[in-house]
Amino acid sequence: MTIAPRLPGSPRSVLVGLIGQGVAPSLTPPMHELEGARHGMTYVYRPIDIVPDEATAIGELGRLLAYARRIGFTGLNVTHPVKQSIIPLLDELATSARQVGAVNTVVFEGDRAIGHNTDVTGFGSAFDRTLGSVPRDHVVLVGAGGAGSAVATALAERGIADLVIADVSIERADALAELVRPLSSGSVRGASATEVPALLAGASGAVNATPFGMAAHPGMAFDPALMPDGAWVSDIVYRPTDTALLMAARDRGLRTMSGLGMAMGQAADAFEIFTGEPADRAAMTQDLKNLVAREAAVSPA
Repeated sequence: MTIAPRLPGSPRSVLVGLIGQGVAPSLTPPMHELEGARHGMTYVYRPIDIVPDEATAIGELGRLLAYARRIGFTGLNVTHPVKQSIIPLLDELATSARQVGAVNTVVFEGDRAIGHNTDVTGFGSAFDRTLGSVPRDHVVLVGAGGAGSAVATALAERGIADLVIADVSIERADALAELVRPLSSGSVRGASATEVPALLAGASGAVNATPFGMAAHPGMAFDPALMPDGAWVSDIVYRPTDTALLMAARDRGLRTMSGLGMAMGQAADAFEIFTGEPADRAAMTQDLKNLVAREAAVSPA
């Protein structure tokens, strides 16, 4: 298929997709399209929901990637469960993807497909903006899954003296600690989720990188009441924005960071990779807040 060249003076066209399971309700497409409109682009972002057979068959994923390139996609975001299985199909990995061993953004440059991980950079930039001056002596990260891997990578690069990664699977926590240890100037170790209460007692800060706090997973991954005065709490969940964890932490007088910053940051970074133009991060943050509020307003109680 041949794509017609853009006529002089016509809006720049960008075609992007999101590959994963259950991606239809994602707020990423409208975030990108709203930002594209601010740049005067014809920006089309479409979710591509895959079924389990496609998710586990590298041949199917490869055909989907080749088809997207052939029909003129600028790039793709990818999410669960193909963040790792897509790697062998790519020509190159950016540092962010290589460090964490997972990809969430693919851009087509000529005949090459290059993988990035804006979950890492998204959390990192949000942390720098919101919690840049907080103590970093002893930080507890709860959750060593895909999101935890990105958060651990970002934290390891930010001068944490003692980073402890806790998970229900001690093997998974240890494996992630080993992966990110070379990026850290301090110590990085794994721990069992059963150790979290004791670890929190002396923690400078703690991060929830589990699904706890989402509507489908109510509750808290840990109790901020166990943390000392002056500590901070971050949650990667952003739907809802005010999770039970963050509300409890604020009631305790602790400084907090919601998941909005990471969600906006990963989308803004991907937008810049796809287009080469700077994203309006303040406007994208407001867009995301509006989208989350609108979704909450129409959801059944």
